[in-house]
Amino acid sequence: MNKQKLTLKDVAQMLEVSTATISNAFNRPDQLSAARREDILKACQRIGYHGPNKAAQILRKGQSNIVALVLADNIAYMVSDPVASTFIKGVSKVLHTHNKHLLLYSGNVESIRDVIDFVDGFICYGAPENTELTHQLTASSKPVVTVDFNIPGRPAIDIDNEQAAYEIAKRAIRPGDRVAILGLKLIASANTCRIYDSPLHCADSSISHRRLKGYQRAMQEQGIDTDNEWVWHIPESEGSYARQAAREVLNSHPRPDVVLCMSDIIALELLQYAGSQNIAVPGALRITGFDGIEEAARTRPNLTTICQSSLTKGEMAAERLISGSQESTQLPFDILAGETV
Repeated sequence: MNKQKLTLKDVAQMLEVSTATISNAFNRPDQLSAARREDILKACQRIGYHGPNKAAQILRKGQSNIVALVLADNIAYMVSDPVASTFIKGVSKVLHTHNKHLLLYSGNVESIRDVIDFVDGFICYGAPENTELTHQLTASSKPVVTVDFNIPGRPAIDIDNEQAAYEIAKRAIRPGDRVAILGLKLIASANTCRIYDSPLHCADSSISHRRLKGYQRAMQEQGIDTDNEWVWHIPESEGSYARQAAREVLNSHPRPDVVLCMSDIIALELLQYAGSQNIAVPGALRITGFDGIEEAARTRPNLTTICQSSLTKGEMAAERLISGSQESTQLPFDILAGETV
């Protein structure tokens, strides 16, 4: 008999036990004594049977106890980013209490089709650059919860990014200021740091574009023409890109009076480089961040930034998915006053 094609019934006959006993040994260990289960599993191993087909079980039962977390960036980068990793921690915490497993996914459209049938639902963190990926998820019957972006008809968790950016910029900007904005992933196709010295129109619905709108609104209120803003596109908030942007911004002539950063990591790199160049903050330069990571409160001077709870976002997203709630929630944000404006 071909061992690769052994069925549950074949194994039961060979071991002279019921199919229920074999099934319990693999799927319901509490139904057998520890010794009995060990004997069954060892016997199955000897004849080359490795248990019921998990994929078939999932398709038959329609439940896998696996939740896919779809990440807008590659997994290695996301788990090293303090904001994203804290969010993932929140999701994991809730899933664990419900005996569910987490699958991190940052693949393409083709592979997501293979995943859809074998998970109970999706949490999408950040807007995927590939809109076809989003279409595949929403076209499926599986529940989807989005975080920091919206899909019509699906529950979403976020903060009011435009308002948060507006409020912190309003604190930092003075009439007549030269303003630089260090934006994150403003242009999907650009993978190098670039400066845009003409207005960057905000038709996109991503976080960065919403924050840019908020900054620009605050500038307009102060009578600053957004035609004269400097907008840097940074492909990642990872250190090397942030350091490059910090050098370019602070070595520009004339140097800006205020720099609005779309992440704390970028702001901290800017603050560190300013210190190395003996540029007084906030005397000669004002800096704002965004996110409220722990390091922001430990710098000297403390960073002025927007605080949001990534942990709460993760927990709430997982709870929404498990409960099946279709309610969207806009979480509150705070401003850490800091000492950099």
